Amino acid sequence: MICQNCGKREANTHIKQIINGDMAESHLCSDCARHLGYSDMFSGFDLDLADFFGGLLGDMMSPARLSSGKRCPKCGASFDDIVREGKVGCSQCYEEFYEKLRPSIQRIHGKIKHSGKTARAASYRERLESKEEKIETLTRLMEEAAAARNFEEAARLRDEIKEMEGGADSE
Repeated sequence: MICQNCGKREANTHIKQIINGDMAESHLCSDCARHLGYSDMFSGFDLDLADFFGGLLGDMMSPARLSSGKRCPKCGASFDDIVREGKVGCSQCYEEFYEKLRPSIQRIHGKIKHSGKTARAASYRERLESKEEKIETLTRLMEEAAAARNFEEAARLRDEIKEMEGGADSE
């Protein structure tokens, strides 16, 4: 698309304005956008997403926990790289650094377990979680259900725990 202001260069800045319910769109090249005052709109906010997400990860990490030396086998990123850059290298990094990323993910999203639609193959945490961890989690949930006087749920969880403790190891 060609710039609507100069009609010469490729438009790479797209502006939408809604004034009194009427929407107006402008498609401008970077030179015209800068000339009309649309360049670097976020400069006054000191917004750097790498610093923002890196800060979320780094706030909780002591220097001793950061320098583990472990690297992702797929992309080669270390946890230090993730904290410094504020972004995860690849999908494998979530599995490699799960325990270190979990507090930050929970702080950002409010929970750890995905509650929407997901492919079965994406449930990697269930594969990684040991039988003891599952029993521990179920026990905590059972206690919470009992405290909330939700005895049916507590009984269901109790039965699931007994089945896991007595059943053959499925891993």
